[in-house]
Amino acid sequence: MAELTIGMTYGNALFQAACELNKKELILEEATQVLEIINQEPDLCAFINTPVISIGEKKDVLKSIFESRISEELLNFLFVMVDKGRTRHFARAIKVYKDLQNEQEGVSYGKIFSVKSLSSERLEKFEAETGKLLQQKVKLENETDTSLIGGVKILIDGKVIDASLRRRLEDLNNTII
Repeated sequence: MAELTIGMTYGNALFQAACELNKKELILEEATQVLEIINQEPDLCAFINTPVISIGEKKDVLKSIFESRISEELLNFLFVMVDKGRTRHFARAIKVYKDLQNEQEGVSYGKIFSVKSLSSERLEKFEAETGKLLQQKVKLENETDTSLIGGVKILIDGKVIDASLRRRLEDLNNTII
């Protein structure tokens, strides 16, 4: 539970600061890139998360990697997380930040599962139709799931829209039995 609270606290603080500075999009973009780098470099991740290495050394390394590549505000945010020993919560903080931004903009993000990848045109059509159904702006990320047989399944804001062939066959089977 503490994991969620820490991530929420830091994500919320970063979002509020970004709003005040009018840098919401910039900081989210940079934070996402920093997160990708950390995830792609297990040695860097281990380095910033280990309590054995001094705070000063961690800050020096982060500064050498990110200074002049990311905003001063995001670099300072990373420094605060290092100071407080909270760097392992960076990913959660950024997820909270992204959720707050989406909520403020009235956008819901979800996943659409299909047997094969959808074209950008089909994806946009599903976004528009789902948006109409939910009465909000929707962005969907496509993932393939061969178990569907055909059709699609959409997961968004804890809701499931199951228009898969597998589901239709299960429904048919249940009505026959």
